[in-house]
Amino acid sequence: MSNALVTPSSAFVARARARSGEGRGRTRGATTTTRARANADALAPGKHANKGNKATTTTKGSNAIAPVVRKTNAPSTVAVAGGCAAAIAALAIVATQTRGGKKQRKIVIAGAPASGKGTQCEMIVKKFGITHISAGDLLRAAVAQGTPAGKQAKEFMDRGDLVPNEVVVNMVKERLSQPDCAKGWLLDGYPRSEEQAQALQESGIEPDLFLLLDVPDEILIDRVVGRRLDPVDGTIYHLTYFPPPTPEIAARLTQRSDDTKEKAANRLAVHHRNVDAVVGKYEKIIQNIDGNRAKGEVFKDIERLIKAM
Repeated sequence: MSNALVTPSSAFVARARARSGEGRGRTRGATTTTRARANADALAPGKHANKGNKATTTTKGSNAIAPVVRKTNAPSTVAVAGGCAAAIAALAIVATQTRGGKKQRKIVIAGAPASGKGTQCEMIVKKFGITHISAGDLLRAAVAQGTPAGKQAKEFMDRGDLVPNEVVVNMVKERLSQPDCAKGWLLDGYPRSEEQAQALQESGIEPDLFLLLDVPDEILIDRVVGRRLDPVDGTIYHLTYFPPPTPEIAARLTQRSDDTKEKAANRLAVHHRNVDAVVGKYEKIIQNIDGNRAKGEVFKDIERLIKAM
């Protein structure tokens, strides 16, 4: 009898305990789920689909890993923000080298003395609005001001020789670094030697277009000898091809100290010795222009090349 009662009692107790456990599980599950949902609302509102004991198990796991997930996301957000900042900085650097959405125009124009560089530079600046920098003008300004560099340069200029690199390179580099060159620049008459070209490259100054004006030597000498300067407004006239418009202007014209036949011949010889070496430095971007034509015809070719940059 006692044995018969023991077995049912054990089964009853087991079932009772099971039912009691289920009840407690549901109670704990509800409490845990409520807490989990409160936590979940702070992390991902509206995304709670689990119910019952299974939800209890899942949400307990969520409670355990939620802080870890938040810590993992934070560095990712920082990394993305940092990447965006770097990209913006890179775009800002590129923007300083643009002009109206176009690439900054960096041009060198070269040719023998009296090949027409000055005339073409005026037309280029007027058409495209970039800054014209003449190495010769920089040197002449230094000579006129009587600076130590100017006095040293004058001795070479009067002979028609090239001014030493150490005198010229720093002048050009400093001028190209000024704000008005940010939109683009036209470097006139420089570099004139392989050493000068190398010095520019080492300074990070790289043109995108190299224009070389070709004119026969006999025409060049004739242009040099007849060239005159108006000291009042800087206009350059030629006694044959572009004479001064009035006797008053003609009376005040001056001739540069190196614009004689002998010195012009020496300058041409120096030019020919060095031009090939300079051309070799820029052979990938050089464009030869026939300069023995009317200035308007020469400019049409130059304009086409600049627009294609």
